Amino acid sequence: MSSQSPESTSTSRRIVWTSVVTVISAAILISAEVFGAAFAGGWALAILFDLGDTGAHILQALLFAFGVFVMIAFVRNASRVEPFTRRA
Repeated sequence: MSSQSPESTSTSRRIVWTSVVTVISAAILISAEVFGAAFAGGWALAILFDLGDTGAHILQALLFAFGVFVMIAFVRNASRVEPFTRRA
């Protein structure tokens, strides 16, 4: 029989708040740029190709969805570089 309690055998993790705040701050800054570029780019491309308001909204939605993909990829990669948790 083991005399160790279940709590001592499991590994506990601590949140590294400096890493979390750094990644969230960078994500806010980058998302403002990405989503601003998505809306402006959709509007500019719609004017360039004479697509009208509906075409502009469709392009903006497509570029916005691409921006969400970019932000998810950024946060996932940033959490590898700046880990959110550390073993205690």
